[in-house]
Amino acid sequence: MTASSSLADLLHAAVTAVGGSERPGQVTMAEAIAEAIDDNAHLLVQAGTGTGKSLGYLVPALAHGERVVVATATLALQRQLVERDLPRTVDALHPLLRRRPQFAMLKGRSNYLCLHRLHEGVPQEEEEGLFDPFEAAAPSSKLGKDLLRLRDWSDETETGDRDDLTPGVSDRAWSQVSVTSRECLGASKCAYGAECFAEAARERAKLADVVVTNHALLAIDAIEGAPVLPSHEVLIVDEAHELVSRVTGVATGELTPGQVNRAVRRAAKLVDEKAADALQTAAESFERLMELALPGRLEEIPEDLGYALMALRDASRTVISAIGDTRDRSVQDEDAVRKQALAAVESIHGVAERIVEGSEYDVVWYERHDRFGASLRVAPLSVSGLLREKLFNERSVVLTSATLKIGGDFNGVGASLGLAPEGIEGDDLPQWKGVDVGSPFDYPKQGILYVAKHLSQPGREGSRSDMLDELTELMEAAGGRTLGLFSSMRAAQAAAEELRGRLDLPILLQGEETLGELIRTFAADARTCLFGTLSLWQGVDVPGVNCQLVVMDRVPFPRPDDPLMSARQKAVEEAGGNGFMAVAATHAALLMAQGAGRLVRASGDRGVVAVLDPRLATARYGSFLRATMPDFWYTTDRNQARRSLAAIDAAAKAAEK
Repeated sequence: MTASSSLADLLHAAVTAVGGSERPGQVTMAEAIAEAIDDNAHLLVQAGTGTGKSLGYLVPALAHGERVVVATATLALQRQLVERDLPRTVDALHPLLRRRPQFAMLKGRSNYLCLHRLHEGVPQEEEEGLFDPFEAAAPSSKLGKDLLRLRDWSDETETGDRDDLTPGVSDRAWSQVSVTSRECLGASKCAYGAECFAEAARERAKLADVVVTNHALLAIDAIEGAPVLPSHEVLIVDEAHELVSRVTGVATGELTPGQVNRAVRRAAKLVDEKAADALQTAAESFERLMELALPGRLEEIPEDLGYALMALRDASRTVISAIGDTRDRSVQDEDAVRKQALAAVESIHGVAERIVEGSEYDVVWYERHDRFGASLRVAPLSVSGLLREKLFNERSVVLTSATLKIGGDFNGVGASLGLAPEGIEGDDLPQWKGVDVGSPFDYPKQGILYVAKHLSQPGREGSRSDMLDELTELMEAAGGRTLGLFSSMRAAQAAAEELRGRLDLPILLQGEETLGELIRTFAADARTCLFGTLSLWQGVDVPGVNCQLVVMDRVPFPRPDDPLMSARQKAVEEAGGNGFMAVAATHAALLMAQGAGRLVRASGDRGVVAVLDPRLATARYGSFLRATMPDFWYTTDRNQARRSLAAIDAAAKAAEK
């Protein structure tokens, strides 16, 4: 902090620059973060919607003067920080700090265009050498058009960042012009190393005071051991309620027959016949087993699967050694071909070995997908130990979100991050404190939480005709303006199909258009309704009169047959805890708090959150779930809910006139 400029002065300048107004919660948040940074301490901050959370952490971060890494869960927030909040804040603080802090965005390598791939081609699977995807794809096809646009864009772009390409291209097209970190030749070996977009992004990050990244790259940095992020004194994790699931995703391994067969094809021409045949035979054995695989957890690895995985592991290890020892000058651009083959086989070896070794801290299960067939997956039972060891070591960590207090305190989220209950002392325990800075919104006056206590309890299967009747009445009373949050895609589709026949209202369904387009259409028209599942519970920001009814069809507990969640629940119970509350109820509480947060996005917003599941009112865990949600006025009176919606609709229509 500069002697001449207090934190209050800096925050005031930043808020003025973005056209906002200072809020008590934002001031409290900024002061708490500045204190944590000065003390090299750890902090959990719950900051409700409308607090101005981004400036609440950016101002003390920029004032600190040493490098700060900010990690977010969503692309939307990364873009907001780099394109809007940081440029304005830096401009505003420059005169007061007497320096101009630099900032940069850093993502995983596969997010950047690879010039080697673009110009030299993609390693083939069937033949030696490479092929040109631009020649292979018909120019008139969707893939061909995407590739031609990518080639033109490569001459214009300064960043090579996929997210800067508008409109975007398909995953298939992007895979033709990008590489993973394992496939990359390395700047020193690559003919295009001096122009590499990913390397340029890394260099910018090394020079920046604030580096904006994502949870996935943060997880890779922690898990892989080799540093991906530049060294930093302070880590700020925004959207921190998502961190555990993102880290779990990065730490999850997968084997599929298609993936194994691709690795075989890529490696076959680079090793001797004996090594190639051994890998081919192991791949065929694995594929036969996977054809019979039934979805579900494998508490013990079946003997035949164990043999198949050991054969895969051993054959992969032989191939990895052979690829490293041989050179074949007849292969066009051999380094690139070998690197991709090596990456594919190393991935197979790593997952097979991990499952064969059978750590008690891993969960293994089969999944079956309608389109892609069966897969074998392995994930950590918990990432709390990893996070405690890697996240809170040698730097100050601030975690913030609108949803960190579960059931009224921070300890649930703290435990998932590897933290002991707040205030507990211990040599190996990171010390932390939690701060709830509230929300500027008057939730009891702006919103109603209505629980349809009279409905039948939702079962696993079967129609819920009374729920659909209730939903119809609520949407009619609201005049549209409805965001429907469903616990499964099947439920969302069934409700959309049924209500399109009953109501004269446009009903959009997730999956029928891109998510961004659906949200834009929903936000533009008061009568339009939007139904969907998981990403809508957290990804919709529609302030104003066009979203005045948020409906949840049921309490979103994880599926009872979810292998990872059920394993985590069982582990808590075996340790003497309440597995249902620690895992299933906590999962549901986070989602419901996020879902309910879609309703009030601005100080003038009014509306109803309707939960069409009586268990929120009648079950013993109902109060725990409600304590995590915004403090709306609570009722189980269906007539009251309908009257309120009708009044809000009438007021909105009058205001429009």
